[in-house]
Parts: sequence; structure tokens; C-alpha cells
Amino acid sequence: MKIDVMVATSEHLRYVTQINDSIDEAAKSRGTGIARRTDEYIADKINSGKAIIAVNREEFVGFCYIETWGHGEFVANSGLIVRPQYRGMGVAKRIKKAAFDLSRKRFPEAKLFGLTTGEAVMRINTELGYEPVTFAKLTDDEQFWAGCQSCVNYDVLQRTNMTKCLCTGMIYDPEKIARRKEMEARRAKAAKRAWWKKLFGIK
Repeated sequence: MKIDVMVATSEHLRYVTQINDSIDEAAKSRGTGIARRTDEYIADKINSGKAIIAVNREEFVGFCYIETWGHGEFVANSGLIVRPQYRGMGVAKRIKKAAFDLSRKRFPEAKLFGLTTGEAVMRINTELGYEPVTFAKLTDDEQFWAGCQSCVNYDVLQRTNMTKCLCTGMIYDPEKIARRKEMEARRAKAAKRAWWKKLFGIK
């Protein structure tokens, strides 16, 4: 077995229908009514370099694509799927990391976000630097939220005036992460300076 994870290219268009079928099967098993994308839509994501695919030699293993919302202010990694026989091998984590890196490369200033009910996805997102947030902090792009209409839990979203549902909203804010890293660097520098002063008895 040799599972490779990469940015999808035109050579992977032959897997489009299988990708869509796998997304459908996963949605049914989870009890969510995620809308099936057209094969043309998935093909466009592949052709535009906005998709990640995992293959075991010539066999399709998993997939994910990136989508922009709010005029590029937000980016979501969508359609994450790993075929059942390949689950539990860390493939989903590799795909998510590749999609994360692709999103950061292509849209470095955008906030990355997602909605999920999956514990494994939440754990992976947390490792990547995502944080749970209220829906108010996610995109207000109506087209994104229209995609929830096919979910069996859409009535919950409607009853709460689009403020909460069974999904958890998570976001990666590059500006916030940068500020945090800068603050941590300053604290580390100050601690090091204090240590040297104490060592040499400097007041």
C-alpha cells in the first residue's frame, strides 16, 4: 500500500463520479443531507487547482476541495471524504493538512473556517490552529448558508435564526495567530533576558 496525498490535477478527473458517490455515502451514514455537487463542479475544483486527492497507486482513497466565500475573505475546506476501507490510517489528517496548506498558500490573508459534527475533524482542526466560534463570526455569504438547506438539521438552524445548529463552527484567523505568536516571542525574549540578569546579578 502506498497512499499519496497531493493537489489534484487533470489526470484525476477520472475519479470525479467516484468522489461524488463517496460523499453521498458518507452523508447518508452520518445522517446529514449534504447536497451532492455536480460532476462538473468537482471537475472545476480539480482543474482550478483547488482540490486535494489521496490515491493508493491507481485507487481512489480520499478527497477535499477549497472554496472561497465573502469575496475571498473566508475560505472553507469542503467535501472531506476518506473511503471506509482506508479510515483509521491518518489519511483524513493528511488530506486536511494538505488542504490547509493549499488554502494558506493561495489565500494567505483569508480566514479559514468550517462547520462539522465530526469529533475527528474537530480534533484535526484544533491541531491546525482552528478555534471554536459562534456562527456570527463565520461568513455571512448567503450562498454558503444556502448549502445547509439540504441537511436534515436545517430546521434547527432556522429556529435559531441562523445562530446555532448541531454543527460546531471553527475558524483559523491568520491575523490572530500572528499576533499570538508575536506575543509569545516577546514573552520568551523577556523571560530569557530576566534569566540572564538573574544569572549575572544584574538589576
